[in-house]
Amino acid sequence: MTDALARQAAPRLSREWWRGAVIYQVYPRSFADSNGDGIGDLPGITARLDHIASLGVDAVWLSPFFPSPMKDFGYDVSDYCDVDPIFGTLADFDALVARAHALGLKIIIDQVYAHTSDAHRWFAESRADRANAKADWYVWADPKPDGSPPSNWQSVFGGPAWTWDARRGQYYMHNFLSSQPQLNCHHPDVQQALLDTAAFWLDRGVDGFRVDAINFAMHDPALTDNPPAPPGNGARTRPFDFQCHIHNQSHPDIPLFIERLRALLDSYGDRFTVAEVGGADNDREMKAFTAANRRFNSAYGFDFLYADQLTPGLVRETAERWPDAPDIGWPSWAFSNHDAPRAVSRWAPPGARDAYARMAMLLLLCLRGDVFLYQGEELGLSQVEIGFDDLKDPEAIANWPLTLGRDGARTPMPWCGEAASLGFSNGTPWLPVGADHAALAVAVQQGDPQSMLALTRRLIALRQSSDALLLGEMRVVEASGAVLAFERAVAGERLLCLFNLDAQPVDWAPAQTGAWRVIDLVGEVEGWRLGGFAGLVARFIG
Repeated sequence: MTDALARQAAPRLSREWWRGAVIYQVYPRSFADSNGDGIGDLPGITARLDHIASLGVDAVWLSPFFPSPMKDFGYDVSDYCDVDPIFGTLADFDALVARAHALGLKIIIDQVYAHTSDAHRWFAESRADRANAKADWYVWADPKPDGSPPSNWQSVFGGPAWTWDARRGQYYMHNFLSSQPQLNCHHPDVQQALLDTAAFWLDRGVDGFRVDAINFAMHDPALTDNPPAPPGNGARTRPFDFQCHIHNQSHPDIPLFIERLRALLDSYGDRFTVAEVGGADNDREMKAFTAANRRFNSAYGFDFLYADQLTPGLVRETAERWPDAPDIGWPSWAFSNHDAPRAVSRWAPPGARDAYARMAMLLLLCLRGDVFLYQGEELGLSQVEIGFDDLKDPEAIANWPLTLGRDGARTPMPWCGEAASLGFSNGTPWLPVGADHAALAVAVQQGDPQSMLALTRRLIALRQSSDALLLGEMRVVEASGAVLAFERAVAGERLLCLFNLDAQPVDWAPAQTGAWRVIDLVGEVEGWRLGGFAGLVARFIG
């Protein structure tokens, strides 16, 4: 029996659908516009679900589509239980879920529990006076005797994390924009209200949640000042960068709320939760938030998303923090998303972006954990340079030009290279399309077996066919110079994943050279000699 037939005949290991899953992120504003207003919408996504399903992914994560003033493009929610008219209706959402499920795709949606929009009816009631039923649903505090803010906390987007409100004669807290007031998630009624909103979407058939900025959900009620950050190598472009964020976030009671949320999801069956956890202490928090099989199923941080370079050492350090051990949760990884510059533009030399994108795709799909692909990553899209006049991102506008904004990763998805707006819209898109994206459009790559799109489909199929890649432990064998080598293994299957992270060829061979059979590769590979930005996966055949 051949190796391929043996693999097909071997019984597969049982697993929860999400463990080892490949999840495709859709940024609704930029995916597909069905009505010509220049903004993507839910019917547009539904019409393009066949493309996503063709990749072989398990699930789709939808970034926020809820009613919002859009000051932070949906992460400032004004109604947790509806659809913003620019994206469609609840009926459109139901149709999207039904179509996705018919295609075998799970639907994961964002939940934003740390803050709301200041246009939310909860905040309107809370700010009315100090005695109403929702007076304590947000974080309010009196000024210091000199009238200054209650603490030295700084917001992520710049300036103090406190804004004066004359109605109450108090400051309210906001970790992000002043139009994103901080919910008081210590309050049991707030927690219950958030659980009720989660149940609303679970009842509509969603398969899970990606929970935004959960480590910001609770603060130190004593409003203790944050200490200054020690000197470091990182650039300080905002007041936020000058502090250790000990007291405005990361409260030890956050996991108790997570357990309540997990219990709710478990009551619906095989649902999935993944937390976004950023910041200097994210590794500890990710593990705390996924501990004991009664909190989140998984969590992902920004180890790769904000890395200036992809190095063997970074992969080793990241992987070794998440061993296959009973007391360690299940990780998730992304190289690109809506908050970070696209990886191929951060990491690849300009003349080698195609080769690098291929190698990076193989590497990402070989990692232990869940894998998040950002829309367009399957096409090898690059970051788009956005001029100041076209910026929409409030962080980029506020910190121009020191902060590289998020708009360049949020530009419209290119569907047809010859169409106006690359097939994204019949109108003027809300952000300009990428100058080099026409040649990378879906229609251009669709029929090309050598395209990045075809490669992505093939590599996802490779992952889906292998219990070692989906579930196996990960052991780094070599991480020096340009060479990264690690093994993925379960009982009955052992794989070697080998990568050259440099433009110059490298030679490297495992100790058991004759006992391996290459089952897939990218780039130029001759024996164990890897050309620039090449990679391979080999199976141990004994």
